[in-house]
Amino acid sequence: MELPDIITALPEVDLPFPPDGMRANLLQSADGQVVFFRIIEDAVIPPHSHGGQWGTVLEGLVELTMDGRTRRLGPGDSYYIPAGVIHSAIMRAGTKFVDFFEENNRHKAKPAP
Repeated sequence: MELPDIITALPEVDLPFPPDGMRANLLQSADGQVVFFRIIEDAVIPPHSHGGQWGTVLEGLVELTMDGRTRRLGPGDSYYIPAGVIHSAIMRAGTKFVDFFEENNRHKAKPAP
């Protein structure tokens, strides 16, 4: 599934990961952020924490670990990570998912060229 232009035309996120391995588009609000992720190459996200996060997998596979338990999430599966909970993830190439972050400053848009 390709994400439609109304999504990919949103500002790109300035991610702290290799630029060729992942793409993300940001919908910003005063109340939080919605980020549409596309995983280009297998990715490992190290343990970290932040404000609350809810997401759903659109396509592919995410292995989400929190509280010492790993869940394999596929299309249609959703997850909730409470604020402050340390979590990590492994995401396979081709995966697409949407996350809502309760923090309205969790991610920053890439500067305009």
